[in-house]
Amino acid sequence: MRAVSVGGGLSGVVFTGDIQLLSRRPLPDTNRVERAEALVGLPRRPVAVFVGREQALSSLLDALATGPGIISHAIIGLGGVGKSELALQYAHRHQDDYRLVWWMEADSAAHIQAGLAELARALVAGVDSVAAEQATTEEAAAWSLAWLSSHTGWLVVFDNVEEAVDVDSYLARLTRGRVLITTRRDIGWAQRGITPQRLEVLDRPASIALLADLIGTSTADHSLLLDELGGQLGDLPLALAQAGAYIARTPRVTPARYLQLLKETPARMHAAVPVGGESARVMAKVWALSHGHIQTLNPLAVHVLNVLSCYAPDNLPVTVLDGLDEDDSLAVDEALELLASYSLITLTTSSDLDLSDAPKDLVSVHRLVQTVIFHQFASGQREALRRRAAFLLQAALPDDADSPVNWPSYRHLLPHARAILPLDSPGLSKVLHYLDASGDHATALALQRQIHAHHLHTSGPEHPQTLITQANLAFYIGKVGGFAAARDQFATLLPTIECVFGANHPDTLATRHELARWTGEAGNAAAARDQYATLLPVCKRILGTEHPDTLTTRQRFADWMGKAGDLAAARDQLAALLPIRERILGTEHPDTLATRRHLANWTGHAGDLAAACGQLAALLPVSERVLGNEHPDTLTAHHDLAHWMGQVGDGLAARGRLIALLSIRQQILGSEHPDALATHSAIANWTGQLGDAAAARDQLAALLPIRERILGTEHPTTLTNCHNLAHWTGKAGDAAAARDQFAVLLPIREHTLGAEHPDSLIARHSLAYWTGEAGDAAAARDQLAALLPIRERILGIEHPDTLDTRHELARWADLAGWRRAT
Repeated sequence: MRAVSVGGGLSGVVFTGDIQLLSRRPLPDTNRVERAEALVGLPRRPVAVFVGREQALSSLLDALATGPGIISHAIIGLGGVGKSELALQYAHRHQDDYRLVWWMEADSAAHIQAGLAELARALVAGVDSVAAEQATTEEAAAWSLAWLSSHTGWLVVFDNVEEAVDVDSYLARLTRGRVLITTRRDIGWAQRGITPQRLEVLDRPASIALLADLIGTSTADHSLLLDELGGQLGDLPLALAQAGAYIARTPRVTPARYLQLLKETPARMHAAVPVGGESARVMAKVWALSHGHIQTLNPLAVHVLNVLSCYAPDNLPVTVLDGLDEDDSLAVDEALELLASYSLITLTTSSDLDLSDAPKDLVSVHRLVQTVIFHQFASGQREALRRRAAFLLQAALPDDADSPVNWPSYRHLLPHARAILPLDSPGLSKVLHYLDASGDHATALALQRQIHAHHLHTSGPEHPQTLITQANLAFYIGKVGGFAAARDQFATLLPTIECVFGANHPDTLATRHELARWTGEAGNAAAARDQYATLLPVCKRILGTEHPDTLTTRQRFADWMGKAGDLAAARDQLAALLPIRERILGTEHPDTLATRRHLANWTGHAGDLAAACGQLAALLPVSERVLGNEHPDTLTAHHDLAHWMGQVGDGLAARGRLIALLSIRQQILGSEHPDALATHSAIANWTGQLGDAAAARDQLAALLPIRERILGTEHPTTLTNCHNLAHWTGKAGDAAAARDQFAVLLPIREHTLGAEHPDSLIARHSLAYWTGEAGDAAAARDQLAALLPIRERILGIEHPDTLDTRHELARWADLAGWRRAT
């Protein structure tokens, strides 16, 4: 007690500095607080449109419905994927199963404590409201934990937990009831005795249904637009909800208009708040909190995420990022681990574990995370990021794109190269080499179209680089089966190239070389032979007789001599070329080995089957030693040897060798590489030759849809598959079906290759043959009579195919009761 004196007659309260605390009423004993009815404390009602989560809800119900004591479950996933909504839907639907359902924000320790304090006040309010109001936050939170520990039949939701340590001390004191956690953080929940459940994005049908419901339109009316919109939004529920509400509530904004705006101004659309919406729940802000935490914990992780926003979304090899922190790969790995813990990226392991040079660790980022992160920067900053990302990727591309050892790396890097590398970069040229070597000519063509369009736009139609890219474009058009189109494009291009480069420039000679090649592939072998015959002396004069390009022209000239029907001349030309290549390049140079393989094949075609087998058998060990057992040229030599083994009469050995080869080609090249498909087709044909026509038919029937999907329905190789399928269908006993299949095939052959292409003429011959076998000898006779003069004119009267047609005409004429006049 202190005495004070105050002068001047003043009166009132005097504060001496001492504070007298009023006594506070303690919170009641937890055992005294029982509720007659359930207490439900949810933040809002769940959304009415909730699709695509039936399995997730079922899994959640199973996880929380069984087992004694405390059951804790964590829903983990990317921000915006719908973790909180899933928990809210569950809590709302099953609130009658619990005596208490309580929801609290849990992104910080303070929020968790405040949420528990609010629970205490809600429970105590009906018993002692004064005590509830007087209790401190700490006291009320502790009381709630004590109440939960002494009661059962409750569900508590910790929403958006940021750090596991924030809930650890609370969960350790709970021994019964149900705890549900939603979190972006994947930080060892299972080790804490908490069952994790990862929530992924919606599947596309659910995305379409959600958009249609929100927009108020029929799915059937806008299915393609809604499908594209779902893809652009990455099937992320929050983004879909934001888009659907914006379209529904904004005048003149249709799904098509929203798609256009999303492509033109993504930053604006991801920040757009629908009427009545919450600004904190739009894509531009949903990751802001995590981004801030990560910046505080590890600035390098933010830089890594920024760079990742430049690449394609899925499966970037982690090794690409090694140079981000002055070659400190461990620091980069730690940054990636932090990003993965926030569900901002996904780390996976490559399936190519059997290939030592394949990337093992891969990183994926949701496309919307990329878009939002990338478009937060000004245009100059974005360009700097893209340059950095392109530099890292280009450095990661293996040097030898032709080597199958490097193909797994290229396969993983391909989508990222297409997303980030400049169209005129050396790295993209390496990617094209890989695509060509690995047989993915359709992708090469698509990429080459972009490269050519870029040079055409930036440099003009007659710039040398534009002309080179145009020639490359024509080349890939031919490689995907457009033989006539490639021929025509090279024919159109040649005068311009001659004008710009000069008639004797190597690029002009290369263009003439390709024109001859595709002229032959388009069906005119004699014209290809003649063009090479004209080109060869020019190459000798300009480049020299022993220049590699001159020697290649000699080899092509020999090939087309053989294809034009002069098989012995082709053999002799290659026999004369081989010692020159051996002297100039060496006996084990890849080009020398290629000449040996061509010589063996034309030796066989010229009639010496045993010599072809011997030459290929001698070539194989050299090729295996020099190029490797798994090099494409080595595998082709295996394939060729199997062919000639069958031709000499050992079909069983041929098929066995091809079966062994198929396994290797599928493993090294992939099951859908053209060479693997060719081996598969050869196995089917030798199966038929060995007497099992039905098995050959069935194998080719199974192969056909793969070829149609990979190469296209009108690619020459696909049409050859159709031809062989029809042939073995007939040999299996169904001549009418074979006739009908050839009747369908013939006009396609004539449309794609030309009516006088050798393959078109073979199809005509086969149609006539199976027409006769199906019972119409007169029609077979007439068809062969019309075909014979064409084959005599195109192939020559002594060509084997011409002789075959003459023989069959005589046979069907006899059977029809009419013999062609001679």
